[in-house]
Amino acid sequence: MPITNTMRRFKMQSLLSSVLISFLIFVTTSAAFLDLRIELTHVDAGRNFTKPELLRRTVRRSQARAMWLSAVQAAASGGVDPTTLTKSRILVSPGEGEYLMDIAIGTPPLPFTAILDTGSDLIWTQCKPCIKCLKVPAHPFDPSKSSTYSALPCAGKLCQAVPNNCSSASRDQQHCFYSYGYGDGTSSDGALATETFTFGSVTKVRVPGLGFGCGNDNGGDLNGGSGIVGFGRNPLSLISQLGIRKFAYCFTPLLQFQSKQSTLFFGPLANIVGRGPILTTPLLQNPSIPTFYYVSLLGITVGKNRLKIPKSAFQLRKDGTGGVIVDSGTLVTGLVDVAYEKAVQAFKSYVKLPVVEEDTGPFELCFKTPTNDTASVKVPQLVFHFQGADMGLPRENYMVEYTDRVLCVNIFDNGDSSVIGNIQQHNMKVLFDLEKEKLSFAPAQCDKL
Repeated sequence: MPITNTMRRFKMQSLLSSVLISFLIFVTTSAAFLDLRIELTHVDAGRNFTKPELLRRTVRRSQARAMWLSAVQAAASGGVDPTTLTKSRILVSPGEGEYLMDIAIGTPPLPFTAILDTGSDLIWTQCKPCIKCLKVPAHPFDPSKSSTYSALPCAGKLCQAVPNNCSSASRDQQHCFYSYGYGDGTSSDGALATETFTFGSVTKVRVPGLGFGCGNDNGGDLNGGSGIVGFGRNPLSLISQLGIRKFAYCFTPLLQFQSKQSTLFFGPLANIVGRGPILTTPLLQNPSIPTFYYVSLLGITVGKNRLKIPKSAFQLRKDGTGGVIVDSGTLVTGLVDVAYEKAVQAFKSYVKLPVVEEDTGPFELCFKTPTNDTASVKVPQLVFHFQGADMGLPRENYMVEYTDRVLCVNIFDNGDSSVIGNIQQHNMKVLFDLEKEKLSFAPAQCDKL
């Protein structure tokens, strides 16, 4: 009898421990994001592209996205709401995102992959009933099969943050509707609602009541994803809804993504412990376009020479144009035209090899090397001088072998503004500290973190 009682007590303790462990793993508040990591997958992983194909795809996506970023700024400078182009179109370009994160929606949870995007705000995926749906990996979410789905009314605060919401007399005023038209031709129309989402790669975190777009009428291309998770500064983003004040990412090099994972971090895990010094620069805000993350770039060095670039070239202007954006969805850095022209001249002067005149795909400056050993070609050091921080880039973060005996500079002309792409951030842990309004970065072996 004593043995039986002991066994019962043991079983009860085991049951209580299991319940406690489950509670700790599936935390249901935003506090869960104080210590969380999420594995990221590149959008082209597992798609068997050749190296030239992969480079063409990634650079062209970067150029298209950079054009979109410039268009948003131009709209803002003209007095147009930067989230709207016409009555039913907004300036977002999800098809040009570079990294996917695994999440799940509803109760019971339906897994799907979504594009991580620091350049937009809304969280959304496709939903039933599907009037028109994109061809994506995941089945559309069925709200009728989830016990935690709840439509948002027009009077809700999040509804007011949605462009083109349900204020029209033809809409049901008890429900909030959104209509998004994207810069790459993708579109989504549906209901704004709240739902329980599950995040995390090892530890799973369930977050209830998260506002999202439930798209019933969609078109275009999500580039291998089944939705988007916005990490911008506006109220609709994951960061804003959960009050997350600190997050970081670490991207593995482009040509290693098939075998090595990139990672997204929250809370204490976002703190940097890198191989080199930790550098920090202020984050800036653009009142005309509050979604984006801006930094102050003061100058550029190529080789041993600081380029003679006017101070005004990188400045964020009062009308909302110009400036320098740090973006997860743009692969390659684009420089304002005057800075790009100076950089091209400096590279040509230093490298002293013939410039390739024939078509080099998306690359604007390429050199013909004497042998296939492009790694032996001496190239100048490239340094971005941010306010309070000098980012000296490793060679592989700005030079790329495009084809045999063709070595290209991995930056491009971005017209009126600049964007720091993620290839220049590869094998760096990059921390966004929204409490202190600081951006920090340090060298890291991203697949080992």
